[in-house]
Amino acid sequence: MTVSDRLARFNRRVPNKVIGTIAGRRLSPVAYMLHQGRRSGRQYRTPVMPLPLGDGFLVSLPYGQQRDWVRNVLAAGRGTLLRSGRRFELADPRLLDAAAAAPLLPAALRPLLRVVPGIRFMRLSRAL
Repeated sequence: MTVSDRLARFNRRVPNKVIGTIAGRRLSPVAYMLHQGRRSGRQYRTPVMPLPLGDGFLVSLPYGQQRDWVRNVLAAGRGTLLRSGRRFELADPRLLDAAAAAPLLPAALRPLLRVVPGIRFMRLSRAL
């Protein structure tokens, strides 16, 4: 089990339960990504920190692209974001590396890309 696997498992048990009390609410920087399980068909919600873009959102993947929620959204080709009390239907998920995501990030956040080597992002467009 990798360090990111251990950290993700710990976060599911403790911090995510606390964060879940504010995620998706008005004025909260934390949102929920709603997605459907690939095999179970069950509905899940995962706390994320989305960055709004003109045509959608950019979500960092600090635990990597092999997390179940990422694979679920990619397989379905869509997901729903609950952010600030609003619901956003999103489509066309695309994985980006740090170099491709850098121009989308505010200048103040770009230096952080050097701190987290190999970080990936998911870009989602608003569904029409």
